[in-house]
Amino acid sequence: MNKTFVLARNAPDTEYDRSLAWAALLLAAGGLVMVYSASITTAEASRYSANNGAWFLLRHGVFLALALAAAIGVFLVPARLWQQAAPWLFFGGVLLLAAVLVPGVGREVNGARRWLALPVVSVQPSELMKLAAVLYAADYTVRKHTVLKSFRRGLLPMLAVMLLVAWLLLREPDFGALVVIAASAFAVLFLGGMNGRHFVALLGMLAAGFVVLVLSSPYRMHRIFGYMDPWSDPFGSGYQLSHALIAFGRGEWLGVGLGASVEKLHYLPEAHTDFLLAVIAEETGFLGVALVIGLFVWIVARAFAISRQAVLRERHFAALCAQGIGIWIGLQAFINMGVNMGLLPTKGLTLPLMSYGGSGLLANFVALAILLRIDWENRQLARGLHA
Repeated sequence: MNKTFVLARNAPDTEYDRSLAWAALLLAAGGLVMVYSASITTAEASRYSANNGAWFLLRHGVFLALALAAAIGVFLVPARLWQQAAPWLFFGGVLLLAAVLVPGVGREVNGARRWLALPVVSVQPSELMKLAAVLYAADYTVRKHTVLKSFRRGLLPMLAVMLLVAWLLLREPDFGALVVIAASAFAVLFLGGMNGRHFVALLGMLAAGFVVLVLSSPYRMHRIFGYMDPWSDPFGSGYQLSHALIAFGRGEWLGVGLGASVEKLHYLPEAHTDFLLAVIAEETGFLGVALVIGLFVWIVARAFAISRQAVLRERHFAALCAQGIGIWIGLQAFINMGVNMGLLPTKGLTLPLMSYGGSGLLANFVALAILLRIDWENRQLARGLHA
């Protein structure tokens, strides 16, 4: 049997970042409880769930178990194999994004075609693409390091494939996933040594593209105006945000108590997915929200600490991969929290590790398993062992 796999299986507790693992598990456990609390009323009133109040809880529990099992398996895979597989995973992700747009293959929900209709479950390729984009950007940066400061040979090829991904995501449409994927990928390029002037120009281009997308879409314009003043149209464009803010206001410091939320009683749409934090705020108050924020901050901090250790050992792909995972999870959590608190326009992004959804949970746990594997390999190398 391969020595690397034997070492991974027999590694003692101190050979991985226990605080990172516990932070992720605490968020996932809290998410399981809050998904049940936020969804029970919706499930009881829906024929889709056979009026079973525990329907979302049971499915989320299965998703979580599968994600944990996948994470354990992924932890046994050496980081160098992820580097070798990165281009193929990215190509596979592009094919899945294209498949979503095929009639009869992709499933449309609330006007958006973002899911592949499989016999047992639905898969959201954009969630898997977030991980694939981080791995590909890290591998691309390492492979193209000598020409990365060149626009034609360094930035342009990556920009071309990202424009293809952007076009596919906007056809769904899934603007929130596009923001996270593009920001994570280009952040990895910047951290890997991308030309500073090219990066500033890229930011300007992305900002201009954002303005064009908003101005060309009445739907997005309504969201922007609803975000700026949700109370001007509390029963229209500002409905979700106004009820999310009411939930935050009702929660005060310690919350109204677990299960006692009023906003989840058919007032706040998507309470168990995009607006789970609002229910957390209402039921557990400022204290619960602060704990969630603190755990996400710790995960991002540990990702960058692991990256620094990889840099010291000249493991450049591993370092960039760790940074990319930290940026992706941190950015998506930040956007979701900002939307719930009225600091950012409403976007269809879930809260990582916590919100209901199998594809998101799977991608998040696989990413964290890769991060833990990178940390384990760092520790093995520090002890003079082969990783």
